Amino acid sequence: MIRLLLVDDQHLFRQGLASLLSLEEDLDIVGEANDGNEAIALTEKLQPDVILMDVRMPVCDGVVATREIHQRYPWIRILVLTTFDEDEYIWQSLQAGALGYLLKSTPSGQLAAAIRTLNQGYSQLGPTIAPKVFAQINPPVSKQTNYQNLFSDRELEVLTLLGQGKNNREIAQTLYLTEGTVKNYITQILCQLGVQNRTQAALWAQQYLRF
Repeated sequence: MIRLLLVDDQHLFRQGLASLLSLEEDLDIVGEANDGNEAIALTEKLQPDVILMDVRMPVCDGVVATREIHQRYPWIRILVLTTFDEDEYIWQSLQAGALGYLLKSTPSGQLAAAIRTLNQGYSQLGPTIAPKVFAQINPPVSKQTNYQNLFSDRELEVLTLLGQGKNNREIAQTLYLTEGTVKNYITQILCQLGVQNRTQAALWAQQYLRF
């Protein structure tokens, strides 16, 4: 069962979303928050598996809440669900730690599928969002690149696990490395790809590497 926390300041939308998602046998709505501060408090109390986070909210917006929650509980997956597809919101959310970004117009069946995929550690981007993200990720490599020439075998292992949504501790445990060594590898990978953060590297890995 995937435990969900819904965060949105529009009560009617939140109520309707909860009703639709409750029809899915493997999804359990454990809480609802009206703003970012409530989301942070409920996350500490409920420890959900996945959070559906709106962006624009009073008191504390979704980007701030996402950043705070991700820093405290990096294992909790955050999926932004909003009406806004501006580049600024997308990048701020992903850089804050969100693993996915979908619009509220996404059909409930597709949203449920995205939640399941996100829960497994994979990013989820809406069809109008993905082109915006990949247009901003301009690494000096392409599908045709021989990755063995660009990365060492160990770097490829780290990058693959990064693309699967693993955090530094999980990568270290899987590869029998220290977390400090994993951080060093990730720093090297970011430089090689020409991207700014691990979310962008993970998206690149999901796009170009076969897991």
